[in-house]
Amino acid sequence: MIDLYAFTTPNGFKGLIGLEELGLEYQVKWIDLTKGAQMTPEYLAINPNNKIPAIVDHDGPGGAPITIFESGAILTYLAEKTGRLLAPHGAARYTALEWVFFNVGGTGPMIGQYGYYTKFAKEKEPAPIERFGKEVHRLLRVLDGRLEKVQFLAGDFSIADIANFTWPHAARTFIGMDLGGYPHLTRWLDELAARPAFARALAMKP
Repeated sequence: MIDLYAFTTPNGFKGLIGLEELGLEYQVKWIDLTKGAQMTPEYLAINPNNKIPAIVDHDGPGGAPITIFESGAILTYLAEKTGRLLAPHGAARYTALEWVFFNVGGTGPMIGQYGYYTKFAKEKEPAPIERFGKEVHRLLRVLDGRLEKVQFLAGDFSIADIANFTWPHAARTFIGMDLGGYPHLTRWLDELAARPAFARALAMKP
């Protein structure tokens, strides 16, 4: 049994989608970010960075429990645990991992910042909105260009697609960005959203 600590945010949905796609037995322990649940001593013992998601796998390597935080690390661990959605070696493995890290260091934080300044900031300051908006569109162009050439980011469906789906999906559905200028990206988003595991995960609520 795996305990997933998550909330209904783009990063939280990565863990949910990964577990659903891999068919692993798990239970969700919702961490209500709006009530500061991520700051409790109990949760900080699991993730000292007070973010979600995190997992506790009670049947980890060697049968011992293991705790993992950070969405990219979680997806990599789950893929290696099951032997699915990540090549065990060779170029295909590193292609998938480079796109996982592309999300972790690029689309995730940049769309997150853009969303904050456009949706949540009390004062809509033009400078950060312009700065993060330009970077978000640059990153979306990178994704669109890649997806013009391939059906999935690493060739075959992999954790790279799970990692990169949630933030552009949120940009379109929550922030309200028009992604019509990125036809290959929107094709990919629509195809992934229609997968049963994605649909189940996206429908989950505390």
